[in-house]
Amino acid sequence: MRQPISQRGTYGAGSTQIVLLMALLALTGLSLLVGVGDLSDATWGCTFLKLRGLRILAACLVGSGLAIAGVVMQGLFRNPLADPGVIGTSAGAVLGGMLTVLISFLVGSGGWFSPVILLPIGCVGGGLLSLWLVLLVAKRSSDNLSVLLAGVVLGMLFASVGAALNAWAQRDYDLARSLMAFSFGSIDAKGLEHLLLATPLVLGGVWASWRWAPCLDVLLSGEEEAASLGVDLARSRRWLIVWATLPVAGAVAVGGGIAFVGLVVPHLLRGLVGPLHRGLLPCAAIGGAIFVLACDVLARSLPTQGEIPLGVISGLIGAPLFLYLMVSTRREAQF
Repeated sequence: MRQPISQRGTYGAGSTQIVLLMALLALTGLSLLVGVGDLSDATWGCTFLKLRGLRILAACLVGSGLAIAGVVMQGLFRNPLADPGVIGTSAGAVLGGMLTVLISFLVGSGGWFSPVILLPIGCVGGGLLSLWLVLLVAKRSSDNLSVLLAGVVLGMLFASVGAALNAWAQRDYDLARSLMAFSFGSIDAKGLEHLLLATPLVLGGVWASWRWAPCLDVLLSGEEEAASLGVDLARSRRWLIVWATLPVAGAVAVGGGIAFVGLVVPHLLRGLVGPLHRGLLPCAAIGGAIFVLACDVLARSLPTQGEIPLGVISGLIGAPLFLYLMVSTRREAQF
């Protein structure tokens, strides 16, 4: 027998948002102080501050976009283990970005072939390609399982093509290093142009997800019950996949391949604010920004020869955290 949907979590959504905003402000201040270079330097202090400010904006944009997409995916598939990677969107966007890096290297980086211009366009194109292929399956399918399996297969295909590109690029050190850095994820050296192009995609996905929150709440009760309440399942599935793809494409255009944000953040916050999406979505947007910004601060703080890729840090933190959340949730469910 289906269990009723809990209306509240451990804490209210409003109080959780206040706590998260305070944590984000504190982490922002810390991020401005951490990094290579001395802010008190009269010559370079303002430059260092500007560069760190851009990294903060990039981290917040990437984290919010991936976390919002994770909330939508988990609500659509009614599975807390779902994330933007389940429909191949992340892998498609990463592959599109890798192809643009390759084109810029082969043709030249001047004019319209500048990576600053091509990289966001390539990520959006790869994400939209993945979206189009998944929508073809969704249009001909009456259940979420077929869409989920199609997304997993597409993700594996795109990841395999990306690995082939990395293997081919080993003949040139600079190209191989650029492709590897992008596939591992980084918000270093991202200019205002990247942010301006990616921001509408992320904000558009956030706004649309908020508008579709009531539909996601109904879907939590199951497809049969949602259909009995008048929900057009095929149409809802298609549009929710679209709204999850847009912020992922924008986030990957800025940060590359960064894992576990869309998986861990919604899973963690759902236990605090409950499953209803009007409360969960804003908390996830702030929580995703905190997660990526914290990973970036850690990457800049570790005493290493070079900066550790952001995607590596997010994986090292996200994987154990998710395993802990999964085990503790199952343990509580047994009592």
